[in-house]
Formats: sequence, C-alpha cells, structure tokens
Amino acid sequence: MKSVLLVGLGRFGRYVAQALSEQGDEIMAIDRNEELVNDSLKYVTNAQIGDSTNERFIESLGVRNFDLCIVTIADDFQSSLETVSLLKDCGAKFVLARVSDDTHAKFLLRNGADDVVYLEKQMAQWTAVTYSNDNIFDYMELSDEYAIYETPVPKSWIGKSVLDVDVRKKYNLNILATKVMESLTPLSEPSHIFASNESLLILASKKDMQRFIKKVL
Repeated sequence: MKSVLLVGLGRFGRYVAQALSEQGDEIMAIDRNEELVNDSLKYVTNAQIGDSTNERFIESLGVRNFDLCIVTIADDFQSSLETVSLLKDCGAKFVLARVSDDTHAKFLLRNGADDVVYLEKQMAQWTAVTYSNDNIFDYMELSDEYAIYETPVPKSWIGKSVLDVDVRKKYNLNILATKVMESLTPLSEPSHIFASNESLLILASKKDMQRFIKKVL
C-alpha cells in the first residue's frame, strides 16, 4: 500500500483515483473545482480544494510524506509545469506527470518530473497494433523495442507441446502464459500441449513478432 498525492480530478484523474482505491492505496486528491473534489470523496482517503500552482498550498500538504505524486493536468501546460516544479522543490519523492505531447514531456522531465504518462500516444500505438492485425488480440508496450502480445495459437501448433515447437530457438519468443476465456495460466512446463481454444501471451521484440506473424500466424 502506498500513500499517493493526486493532483487533478478530471476524467483521467478520477480513473486513476478509482484504480488506486481498488488496490488499497491511501489517496489525497486536490483540484481547484469544488464539485470534482466532492465527487471524489467516495473513492479517495482525503481531498482538498486548492491551487496546485500556489507554493503555500503545496507546502501545506506535507509532500514529503507521500510515496508518489501524480499530476494529471494535461490541458494547461503552464500549470502542469509549475505544479511539478513546486512538488519537487517541496521534497516530493517521485513525481509522475501526464503529458499531451513530446514537447510537454521534455520540459516536464527537465523540470523535475521523474516519469511521464503519454496517454494519447500510448493509445494510438495500442489501437494501431491491435486493430491493424487480426492475429493480435491485445498489446502492451514495455519499451521501444519489446512488448507483450496476446495472439491465437497457430494452427500448426495445436496438439503439439512447447518442446515440440521449440518456440525460443525457432522464433526467439517467450511464451509467458496461456489464456482460455478470462482464465490465465502461467506457462512454465515444456510439456504443455497447445489447444485451439487458447490464446498466448508472448514477450518478444517488435521485429521478431512481425516475423512470427508473417511466417506462422
């Protein structure tokens, strides 16, 4: 369980607050909008109405006591920049900021943000990969080079074992798990027999995955 300071209760901020609450984190949420603050009280530990660009207000929050500070302001670059800078000046341990473009990300990282979340870019990549190929059900980017893909079991693999297929040697892929409906099973046994009703969760470089899709799927 972590203590989190959440700055901004717009749509993304509310989703973040709900997700943090579901995993048992303690959340202090702040926003200028009284209505948004009141609405958030059902899923945050505490909430205050305030201006995150006001130094005295930020100082009053005891920023050093939070494990994580999340700034979800993306439509007001100046406010986001000032908020991140103030949080770090007041001793924030780790500041994660939402950004709307590459320039925004560059300046925030230079001015104190420890990491950034680029929702539009990440969603664009997910949409392009997932919906441009019928053989990819889901996709999660881990880095510029590697990602996790959910794919169907190739027809030529059905009835064969992991050992028979020799996945790693032939395709340079790592099968992390198999999935049937919503049931996920970590895959560790080379004797596992692939079935037609399964899907695979595969860790691979993007280059190796494209080669696998063209040759096998």
